[in-house]
Amino acid sequence: MRATRRWVWLLLVPAAAGCATLQPPQAWEKGQLAKPAMQFDAERLDAKTSQHIYTSKEAASGGYSVGGGGCGCN
Repeated sequence: MRATRRWVWLLLVPAAAGCATLQPPQAWEKGQLAKPAMQFDAERLDAKTSQHIYTSKEAASGGYSVGGGGCGCN
């Protein structure tokens, strides 16, 4: 079992390292990265709703916007 795990690691680590790049994106690639679908918060309304639910459930306000209680009323 231990030898099998070692072989898996010996094959998996170089394969994962081959997927990484150390170069910044080229000029022709930046157009794709600037599209709204590539943003973390592509849908602003969904992001705002999710953040409101998160702060309501956590019963705290943390660095996002105005303070509020656990009831969800800001």
